[in-house]
Amino acid sequence: MTASGEFPATTPIGSRVEAEGYVAMVCFKHGPPLLHGVELEWTVHHAGDPRRPIDAAQLSRTLGVHAPPTLVAGSPQLPLGRGSLVTVEPGGQVEISGQASASMPRLIEDTTADAAELTQLLAAGGLEPGRYGLDAFRPPRRILTVPRYAAMERAFAQLGPHGPRMMCSTAGLQVCLDAGEAGQTALRWRALHDLGPALVALFANSRRREGNDTGWASARTEATFGTCPPFTEPPVLDGDPAEAWARTAMEAPVLCLRRGDNWDAPPGLTFGAWADGALDGDRPTYEDLEYHLSTLFPPVRPRGYLEVRYLDAQEGDGWIAPTLLLSALMSDPAVTDQALAAAAPAAGRWLAAARDGLDDKPVLQAARNLVELATTNFSRLGVDQDLITETGDRLHCIVDDTQRRRAS
Repeated sequence: MTASGEFPATTPIGSRVEAEGYVAMVCFKHGPPLLHGVELEWTVHHAGDPRRPIDAAQLSRTLGVHAPPTLVAGSPQLPLGRGSLVTVEPGGQVEISGQASASMPRLIEDTTADAAELTQLLAAGGLEPGRYGLDAFRPPRRILTVPRYAAMERAFAQLGPHGPRMMCSTAGLQVCLDAGEAGQTALRWRALHDLGPALVALFANSRRREGNDTGWASARTEATFGTCPPFTEPPVLDGDPAEAWARTAMEAPVLCLRRGDNWDAPPGLTFGAWADGALDGDRPTYEDLEYHLSTLFPPVRPRGYLEVRYLDAQEGDGWIAPTLLLSALMSDPAVTDQALAAAAPAAGRWLAAARDGLDDKPVLQAARNLVELATTNFSRLGVDQDLITETGDRLHCIVDDTQRRRAS
């Protein structure tokens, strides 16, 4: 370690034990839970013809100086007006991510402005953002040619059809929250997972794929969980979260061996085995470990903060409601304790929630409980009363409509 306590990126890792210790240290950073962040992702379609494939050249021209280097080599990747960077996923999905903020009103204002700017950029190029968490019209097709995605696609394709779908056809809403004080991290970690099934169902909108009804309320969740199980599935929640995540990272397969032009890793190579010397003369560095962590896609990913990844992308300003709901439920330890109790009927019912949505009775009950608890705590977030009322009405409408439909 350096004097500042940081590991030089190019330092070789001596063993799995060293790698596990590093992961446990950096992935859960403790402190008061002050910041909120969001990342918005959309599939991209030709305006008026969502079935028509897009190509990298058109997307490059449309994004211009905001394009990421993965799409345009050497691009300056200038931020949007309120600071969000634009990134592009393998199938041409676009994503914006801004700076985390201690002010929820400021986060909403900035993100709304940058989302509008991106939508205008796409419109000028004859394109528009998708409305769902999964491409409802086209089969998965990779348009980015960088070694990372080529290696990942080949590795995932060996496991079935879901990996290519996750890479090229899904779009998610990511809500980012602080891990919290050391004594509260396990509570927040468990809560974000126990809330998951109800929230997956509450905001599910990805039933259709390639023009067909999949039978899943959130076929995006089906795809993400099926990409590389068990590492893309919800984890076992017993024990210390940092230690458990570190073990998971070591046992996960290496998807990208960044050596030369072809980044395919030897089949079956885990990072723990690599760190213990499985490749003669080639030890991973801490930079390799950080890269490996970026190729893991669990429902909640610890990155110093906690990145909630299990929500379908929402149309228009629909991202605000789940962001407020999650933030309110995690706003105070006492509220989070209540949220655990409210979510209990559906805790662990991930597949039922993804398949049946709010038609699953325990999931619907948990969703109703959580909406009622969250709406009584929106005032903690500093947002104005009009937004509190509008968001509360929207959330209650979802559960009430489901209840009426089930009763009819």
